[in-house]
Amino acid sequence: MPLGLIQGIGRAFRRKRTSSLDILTSKNSPRGFYKGKNCKPTGFHTRKGGYVVVPEKLPNYVVPDLSGFKLKPYVSQCAPQVADSAK
Repeated sequence: MPLGLIQGIGRAFRRKRTSSLDILTSKNSPRGFYKGKNCKPTGFHTRKGGYVVVPEKLPNYVVPDLSGFKLKPYVSQCAPQVADSAK
């Protein structure tokens, strides 16, 4: 009887940490588990297997008109040092 108790305590010490058990992937999870890639759905599935895209769920990017803008979008890695005149 005490031998079984000692073996149980030893097993508890050899058990994995609980934080590592919280991480679920498709390899160490129940069958049929689908984690996804953390992206938001843009619509919903119909009963007949179709997919309806909801326009309100699509991303809407607002880009200002940059015609006549002096600055360029690229910054070189070897840009020269410029003294700050705002001080």
